[in-house]
Amino acid sequence: MDKKALWEKAVAFHGHECGGLTIGYQAALYAMELLNLTFSADEQTVCIAENDACGVDAIQVLLGCSIGRGNLLFHMTGKQAFSFYNRKTGESVRLVLKKKPDRLTREESFHYYQNCKPEEMFDVKETSIKLPETARIFSSYTCESCGETAGANWIRLQDNKKLCIDCYQTYDRFNV
Repeated sequence: MDKKALWEKAVAFHGHECGGLTIGYQAALYAMELLNLTFSADEQTVCIAENDACGVDAIQVLLGCSIGRGNLLFHMTGKQAFSFYNRKTGESVRLVLKKKPDRLTREESFHYYQNCKPEEMFDVKETSIKLPETARIFSSYTCESCGETAGANWIRLQDNKKLCIDCYQTYDRFNV
């Protein structure tokens, strides 16, 4: 698929054109180039996004990373930064958005990012987070307070009862 068609597909998924979507679009294209990635029908391509902004939608569309598949993870730092991993080769890269020129309007920012080459937009760095394991499937338990089902990894024991995170009362002597 050509770049224009990929852009149109990302816009259709996201709902509109914007600078944020362009950032993710450019990051995904650059990661594809640097790591020899294609759309991932499984967990071979992994993205750890450091934000939950518009650009993540483009990454989902171009690279096939999704929360449900377990190959889109969030490490919330508030940065426009994305770590990409190729499980087949073991290669990875962290792309960090460079500072744009000051005092650009929203529209000017959009045009700026649309006309940048990815290497002009991003600093290429080593990943600082180890490649996460593939997604696990957990056993489920029924919360003995609310009756809702939760995965085993999110069940807590309290007073000999299995409780979901919402029903579990944390113990903190400083914030009583």
